Amino acid sequence: MYYFIVNPSANRGHGEKVWRELERCLRNSEVEYEVWMTQSPGDAAGFARRLQKGNREPQAIVVVGGSGTLNETLNGLSLDEEVTLGYIPAGMGNDFARGLKLPRSPKRCLKRILNSRYYRCLDYGVLSYENGAPVHRRFAVSSGLGLDAAVYGNLPEGAGKRRLRPAVSGRLGYLLPGLRQLFWAAPVRGYLLLDGTKKIEFNHIYFISAHIHPYESGGFRFAPKANGSDGLLELCVVHNSSKTGLFPVLTDALLGKTGRRRGVRFYSCREAKIHVERPMPVHADGENCYYQTDIHLRCIEKAVRMIV
Repeated sequence: MYYFIVNPSANRGHGEKVWRELERCLRNSEVEYEVWMTQSPGDAAGFARRLQKGNREPQAIVVVGGSGTLNETLNGLSLDEEVTLGYIPAGMGNDFARGLKLPRSPKRCLKRILNSRYYRCLDYGVLSYENGAPVHRRFAVSSGLGLDAAVYGNLPEGAGKRRLRPAVSGRLGYLLPGLRQLFWAAPVRGYLLLDGTKKIEFNHIYFISAHIHPYESGGFRFAPKANGSDGLLELCVVHNSSKTGLFPVLTDALLGKTGRRRGVRFYSCREAKIHVERPMPVHADGENCYYQTDIHLRCIEKAVRMIV
């Protein structure tokens, strides 16, 4: 039995079109399946919990949607149970699929899921912060503080929310909001504490992103060494005393270049504490985690069974 959690509103309704295409294939293949359609934020997490409740048999749960739907599902699951995930991208950025080199065609993704006898054990990250009480949120792709989180927060919202996504997907859908946020962005002093031992201070932080997979924001390669199953976070710190110095850094990420550039630093670690002197926006897989001055990030090694 395959259980599909589908976000029909992903990427301005593209999720619904993808699902109609997939459902025709499923009916023709006579595969046994159930579909759970999200209607509002939080539904995917609730569906994941309900699917696992009282079910002791191995399960295959397939997410059809964007990074937010995948993030919600991951946060709703008990990963101690025997559950295997599949993913068919239908969102705006599709950075998780890009990092795993999944097929662009939904039909090919479905075919791979239905015919696969193997899975890959992937890492996931945990973002912790205070919001009146301790909050712990999983992320599959990346979590960040600063400019990248501000860009996500400035995007028109998706399923079950008031506004629609931009008319374009991928990097272009993030580029204009990114330039707008960059115009208003102000750097902040702060520091990293890596694996509890190595402290690194910065005077002009624009953003810090922690990655399980290399891409973010629809294909910006901010963490070229991120592996997905090595038990490590790849941190990208973008800092510069001049805003104009950020453009080469962002251009390199856009084009996928990996050379050293003034104003960007990379670090690998199992956990990191980040402190900044002024509250900055925070995200986990693009989901809003409010403004924070202190966050804690850690990597959980090979805990997600994923059909790839």
